[in-house]
Parts: sequence; C-alpha cells; structure tokens
Amino acid sequence: MGSALTTIGLPVALGIIMFGLGLSLTPRDFSRVAKHPKAVIVALVCQLVLLPAICFGLVLLFRLPPVLAVGMMLLAASPGGTTANLYSHLFRGDVALNISLTAINSVLAVVTLPLITNLAIAYFLPESGELGLQLAKTIEVFAIVLLPVVVGMLVRWWKPAFADRMDKPVRIASVVILVVVIAGAIVSNLALLMENAGRLAGITVLFCVLSLGVGYLVPRLLRVDRRQSIASSFEIGIHNATLAIVIAQTVIGSVEMSLPAAVYGVLMFFVALAFGFLIRGRGGARGADASTADGAAGADVDAPSATS
Repeated sequence: MGSALTTIGLPVALGIIMFGLGLSLTPRDFSRVAKHPKAVIVALVCQLVLLPAICFGLVLLFRLPPVLAVGMMLLAASPGGTTANLYSHLFRGDVALNISLTAINSVLAVVTLPLITNLAIAYFLPESGELGLQLAKTIEVFAIVLLPVVVGMLVRWWKPAFADRMDKPVRIASVVILVVVIAGAIVSNLALLMENAGRLAGITVLFCVLSLGVGYLVPRLLRVDRRQSIASSFEIGIHNATLAIVIAQTVIGSVEMSLPAAVYGVLMFFVALAFGFLIRGRGGARGADASTADGAAGADVDAPSATS
C-alpha cells in the first residue's frame, strides 16, 4: 500500500491538483504583477527569504534530527497551496492576487525549491552524497510542478467553456485528494509518524502561525491594503504539503523526510481557519468598509477570477 501510494498515488494526486491550478490561470494572472507590484514583491520576499530563515531558526530551536530538519526546509521552500485561494475567498482576501502569487511561485519554485533543499541537505546531512536534487532530479521537479499547470492553461486557452465548467469540480476534487493523500501517507507510515509526531506537531503549528502572521503583518506594515494582505497571508501561510511529500518520497526517496509536510498538511487546516477568524475579527467594521472600498476600486482586476 505504501509503495503504490508513493510511486503512483502521490504523483497522480499532485498532477490533478496542479492541473486544476492551470485551469484557473490565464496570462493575465502573470501580468497582474505590473498592476500591483508592491503587494506581489512584498509577498515574494516574505515567501522566498523570510520564511526559509524563520524555518531554519525553528529547526535549530527545536533541535530536529537532520532528516526531519531537511523535511521542514523542504516544506518552507514549497510554494503556496491551492487551498490558499479558498481561505482567501472565505475571509475576503484579494483572490486574484492569490492566483497571481500561486502562478508566479509555482514557476519560481522550479529554481528555489531545489536550491533551498540542497542547501539544507548540505548543512544538515553533509555526509549523504546520495540525497539531494541534482540536475536530473531538478528536471523531475520541473515536470512535477509545471507540466500539469501548463496543460491546464492550454486547456483553458483551447476550450475556455470546458475549463470554466471543470474548474469548480477539479477544485473540490483537489481538496479531497489532498486530504486522502495525506491521510494515506499517514496510515502507510503510521509507526514512523507516531514515533515523530510529538516533536513535529509543535514546530509545524508554530511554523504555520508564523507564516500566516508574517504574510499578513509585513504587508500591513508596508502599507499594502487589507484585502491584499489577507491574500498574502494565506498564500504564504498555506504551503503545498502534497508537493513537499511527493518531492521527499518520490524524488529524493525518503519517507521520513516527508513527515513534517504530512503533519503540517493535517494541522494547517485548523490553524489557518483560526487565523482567518482572528484577522477578520480584528478588522472590525472599519476593515469591512475598507474591503468594500477596495473591492469597488479593484473590480476590474478581480472580476476575471471571481470563480477562483
């Protein structure tokens, strides 16, 4: 069961998730950065610079074993998950910005994910010459991350009506598949997970809280509007755990390295939900008014992605 899940189930599940992402993307989602450069740049700096640094500090603080430490860094290097769009919509974030950030992050991850993972392996596992993401494995990451997205975008370009009809079912399927895959990975490696769950629960929850907090507070401090800050928060705080699991298990070949992502993937749903209610409550009536005003001002931007 574990072998079939790893070699077939995980890549197929991730492929469907990334294909669903592609169905929702158009070239406009990449060009939107020109309309909101500040929000995009701030979010990307948080995602690509601050989060790996924060994760590295947490790994040292919690004194994780080397393999689990690399697994945490792999999780930190993973781009935002498609679930971020759902949370952003639920808590009145700028979903169009979420889609743009996910698109850009997915492209950048082809470079940043192998780079951060290799640096983590060099630091925590310097004697493990067989581990790492060399050129061939980096190409494999490219195929895993981008090819399904490109196919989904081509389907949208070729059959836009079909893509619109399939967008919602594929999104729902993506969430279901995400839960099933993580649950399957947990069941398949239950003994190993139980052995490490105690030391992973604390660091994954804290990492999720800090990611969400950084994603919201840093843009707000830099005067990014509230709706975009909410979008940034969920994009940065909700990582693609399935991608991290697939890279760890099928590309690097380490089940143990995938455990942080598996634990995070379960706990993240509850942490992100609680955080969403927290920032919605703090926004109060003034935040609601600001959101309404922002929505009116940015209607021409958000309208094309209203179904996302």
